[in-house]
Amino acid sequence: MKHISCYILLCALAFLCFNANAQTSEWVMKKERIVTSWSEQVDPSRPLPEYPRPQLVRENWQNLNGLWNYRITAKSESMPDSYNGKILVPFAIESALSGVGKTVGKDSMLWYNTRFTLPRAMKGKKILLHFGAVDWKAEVFLNGQSIGVHEGGYDPFSIDISPFLKKGEQELTVSVWDPTDKGPQPRGKQVAQPKSIWYTPVTGIWQTVWLEAVPQTFVREIRPTPDIDRQILALSVDVFDAREGDRIRAIALDGQTIVAESETLAGTEVLLKIDKPKLWLPDDPFLYDLQITALRNGKPVDQVKSYFAMRKSSIGIDANGIKRMLLNNRFVFQYGPLDQGWWPDGLYTAPTDEALKFDIEKTKKMGFNMIRKHVKVEPARWYYHCDKLGMLVWQDMPSGDLGNRWNSRPGVYGLATEKERSPESEAYYRKEWNAIIDALYPFPSIVVWTPFNEAWGQFKTAEIAKWTAQKDPSRLVNIASGGNFFPVGDIIDLHNYPEPAMPRPDLFGEKQALVLGEFGGLGLPVKGHVWQEQENWGYQSFTSETALYDRYASFIDALPGFIKNGLSAAVYTQTTDVEIEVNGLMTYDRKVVKMAADKLRKIHQQLYDPALVEIK
Repeated sequence: MKHISCYILLCALAFLCFNANAQTSEWVMKKERIVTSWSEQVDPSRPLPEYPRPQLVRENWQNLNGLWNYRITAKSESMPDSYNGKILVPFAIESALSGVGKTVGKDSMLWYNTRFTLPRAMKGKKILLHFGAVDWKAEVFLNGQSIGVHEGGYDPFSIDISPFLKKGEQELTVSVWDPTDKGPQPRGKQVAQPKSIWYTPVTGIWQTVWLEAVPQTFVREIRPTPDIDRQILALSVDVFDAREGDRIRAIALDGQTIVAESETLAGTEVLLKIDKPKLWLPDDPFLYDLQITALRNGKPVDQVKSYFAMRKSSIGIDANGIKRMLLNNRFVFQYGPLDQGWWPDGLYTAPTDEALKFDIEKTKKMGFNMIRKHVKVEPARWYYHCDKLGMLVWQDMPSGDLGNRWNSRPGVYGLATEKERSPESEAYYRKEWNAIIDALYPFPSIVVWTPFNEAWGQFKTAEIAKWTAQKDPSRLVNIASGGNFFPVGDIIDLHNYPEPAMPRPDLFGEKQALVLGEFGGLGLPVKGHVWQEQENWGYQSFTSETALYDRYASFIDALPGFIKNGLSAAVYTQTTDVEIEVNGLMTYDRKVVKMAADKLRKIHQQLYDPALVEIK
């Protein structure tokens, strides 16, 4: 019997290996251009296997990433009976890592199809199907039945699939339509015809797809708001299907030590008193662990794990009466790169979690303490890494409906215009901006919201600034990065290329904090590491690392003077090359760092000298 059991086990292993190899043979990366080294580590049977939502963790989940069937049809056609081949989810169909590398376009529909079986541990539970992000309009079918439609390329969404499950194997189908730059929706820098600073379209599923088993009553969302002045964490907990008398218990921990515990009725705010809080700072990003339990009649019905930080983002006044951005009631000059989050092999999607983390780690080693996430939203794990590593984040709203005039010069009113957006376009913007803030609210690394960039689709500026501030009073609002100098929001933001400059303190300093939201753009194409060998683009181009570094160092040497005169923050363009743009600190494939990280870190230290600014 022992030998028979071993034989059966060997046969089962052989079958699994054969099946895995068969699936792998159906996928080949479309390596037509440069790729990162992480692309070689992508396992088509288990791409991006990490738990995708670090701010709300449960044990009972299943990753659905992997090889799915795909088909491109006319937009008017119904669900297909057969498919073109395999696509690697969650990489957009235009990407090399998808294994397809095709463009879809506004007149076509992209169809996905896969099958799954629920693990035994999920039986008898409510089953949620989660999509990290799908660009743009997705309709979800389970076992041939339409169960939900979602519009929005940057916000996560979930569907309770419990009523639609059958016995045994389940069939999941998703249709996606994406008009890219031919529609009214937010789409960042995607265009149908890439050129200059505009990039390849991203169509379809581009973040993790996963299943989660939850009880009938479960914690759906949390909103932790730290108040370091009162030494309190205010915690809002959204409980699905809460009943009268249900309660919420929250426990804050420093390692294994309980530092605060509180219990209240479901639907009311939980207040945790954090005595002598350890503050979150770029140099010391301390995070408290958090346990949240939903109780009914004193017994747990659901429990999740999370974390939070005691951190404050605010505005103060310096000794000269100029408004300053403060972190934890202290002036900390915020300096970082414009980070667009594009990848030569995955486009919007990093090949691996290690790759996703790499850009943040390298930025930190270069001596930056902030990243401006430019007209893109990242997966939740990116913000989790920023929380852990101590990287401040300015979060842009992805732009759409471009075409406004805008003025980048300081001290000039009236040259920039707002755009008349259609009611449909305005509604898409408002809905998605609201969903993005909700999804990203728990991450303490985010300290600034930026609703508009350079008048790209900018509309009703004062109204959007007021709405954003009311939605989240715990963070600053940089209403329009670069141009469009409206006297609303917390920040006035100038873009100036290539040299650093700043808004005039005599015009703006008493009203808003002064920021240099983009500068630099110094280009250095590195042969063998460019998207295309000819006609690359940068604001100012160089042919050697020495010349590039000397020019960059001269910019940094000029910044302390600006800081003394009122500058609170600056953003250098940019973290990496992106497609034909070659003005990155690193090449697009991340294989070449154009200026040594230790040299950059050394010259950046002068920007953080506390003696530069005195706060009242």
